[in-house]
Amino acid sequence: MKIIKLFSLSILLLFISKVTAQEFKLGKVSIAELEQKVHPKDSSAAAAILYKKGKTRIEYDQNDGFITITEVETRIKIYKKEGYDWANQNVWYYNQAGFKEKVSFSDAVTYNLVNGKIEKTKLKSDGAFDEVVNKFRGQKKITMPNVKEGSVIEFSYIVRSPSDRIIRDWDFQTSIPVNYSEFSTFVPEYYVFNSRQKGYIFPKITTVKNPKSIVFTNKERSGGGWGNTQTTFSTDKLDYSETQTNYVAVDFPAMKDEAYVNNIDNYTSSIQHELSMTKYPNSQIKMYSTDWNSVVKTIYEYDDFGPELNKTGYFEDDLKKILEGKNTADEKILVILNHVKSNVKWNDYTGYSCDNGVKKAYKEKTGNIADINLMLTAMLRYAGLTANPVLVSTRSNGISIFPNRTAFNYVIAAVETPNGNVLLDASDKFSTPNVLPFRALNWSGRLIRKDGSSEEVDLMPKKASNDIVFMNYSIDAEGKVTGKTRRQCTDYNAMITRDNLNGLKEEEYLEKLENRNKKIEITDYSRKNEKELLLPTIETYSFTGNNLCEVIGGKIYVNPMLFFTNEKNPFKQDVREYPVDFGFPFTDKYNITLQIPDGFVAEVLPEPVVMNMEDNLGSFKFIIATTENMLQINIQHQINEAIVSTEKYEMLKEYYKSMIAKETEKIVLKRI
Repeated sequence: MKIIKLFSLSILLLFISKVTAQEFKLGKVSIAELEQKVHPKDSSAAAAILYKKGKTRIEYDQNDGFITITEVETRIKIYKKEGYDWANQNVWYYNQAGFKEKVSFSDAVTYNLVNGKIEKTKLKSDGAFDEVVNKFRGQKKITMPNVKEGSVIEFSYIVRSPSDRIIRDWDFQTSIPVNYSEFSTFVPEYYVFNSRQKGYIFPKITTVKNPKSIVFTNKERSGGGWGNTQTTFSTDKLDYSETQTNYVAVDFPAMKDEAYVNNIDNYTSSIQHELSMTKYPNSQIKMYSTDWNSVVKTIYEYDDFGPELNKTGYFEDDLKKILEGKNTADEKILVILNHVKSNVKWNDYTGYSCDNGVKKAYKEKTGNIADINLMLTAMLRYAGLTANPVLVSTRSNGISIFPNRTAFNYVIAAVETPNGNVLLDASDKFSTPNVLPFRALNWSGRLIRKDGSSEEVDLMPKKASNDIVFMNYSIDAEGKVTGKTRRQCTDYNAMITRDNLNGLKEEEYLEKLENRNKKIEITDYSRKNEKELLLPTIETYSFTGNNLCEVIGGKIYVNPMLFFTNEKNPFKQDVREYPVDFGFPFTDKYNITLQIPDGFVAEVLPEPVVMNMEDNLGSFKFIIATTENMLQINIQHQINEAIVSTEKYEMLKEYYKSMIAKETEKIVLKRI
């Protein structure tokens, strides 16, 4: 058995080494690649990356010193129409005053097989253009021509950066299979980068040292007077070593998005680099990010971070007025939070560094996340509270696992109280103490104190957000349903409700509500506490529906929850690779009264059930009782953890399966 295993392993290693050693060259597309109808290892794939090779070099330029050049070449196979989006490619670049990168595409060709021969269609100049992303970034975009099912596309691009400290992230996985991906870095001995891999599968890594040299040309002039000037040239040579690191991935599967994943990029196989140290000749060693304390100390000392917290003159007069009569910490927190929310609007830019600066943002009534929440922190401190900024990575930015400055892209405020931290964000008009915008609910943040010390802060809510529904309805003999509903939401569910209502006329909102709820017709709609953020949102309305139950053979079949029924299990995968991220704990309650039509009785009723998951993860209760011509149904679905580990996935999947089976059981009413 051992001999067989060793033989199998040697064959596998031989295969991998052969694949790894393959020579991929642009322009060498084969007929076999064009003839391939489906991906050999993933028949569902709409496209596949046949190969992608990139290299990033930090090299010396006579005019600009050390700069970074990234070169990438890619070949992609299109299998289905759903893969046509891969014909659109874009590469972002920094584009701001004093720091501009350049991106250029080349060798962009689409290959098709026509009558057994390879047909090439080159990208024309009108197929490439620049686009402004925001005031810091632009992107170069191309749209490949003549793309069909079966096409193979190729392109390459170069990014030239004036910086010697930025190595771009490289993804070995994406939403389609990757047959071959190779990334190489070439780093002079004067730089030390921390490299971090993430994902569940990892590339093969090799490292070699290369001798390098820089030749400096010096020009000198001597003599004076007309015609007597002489120019002489001399050269100096500097030898140094360069570390070349190669990462090779072979046959990496597509990333399959699943329900309740906060950001699929958190689990994508990739490599990231951040500058840790520079050690130039004849200069002192300079340290950058090594651990969280050094990271936060560096950030705190930025001119657009720490010093902004010490500015108070611009708000003192206003704050003295609003703080009059406010004696408790809760009163001060609430009045200051509301003051910032109502006076400074978010300009949709994130970041932990101030853009306009707190003083200008307060005056002009607009700013980025740092402008708003560092201002909030400074005001809280002025009011005598122990307030500190908390660095956060938003959901779209990924989880901040490794110590580095770019792990964060957001900042909130925290007030220390005897009952724990109160987390605050004044950029969202619907936020309240400890109810942050959903974008900021991303595992943990990093609190920074004045002395430069830091600690991890759990961002995930512990208190359950409620969604409580009271519903009374009756059914006539033809199956028409008429009823009334009262829905009450707290905390995050209330924030979601307010966000859904925001900016919509009532008619538009009700049309969406009707369409989402099986085409019911809504009348007598009213709502309360839309702007009273500390109170639950309350919506009440009457409804009628002709599609809420079935009449078959004189019997009426109805789901007791009507349009509130959960009908599909969001957890279908046999194996879950990523944690389940609900965002916040929640409790859904339904108190339902069903009036049986005259001349009918209940023939079939769902059995009551109580289900409890282990470790108090959650529970489901379904209770039904009959009183004369009424049915009283009480249902409760509760999840107690915002994030559920993969180890508990099977239990959660079975729980949802049983819950949905119960919710979709029909009540059967028959004629007497």
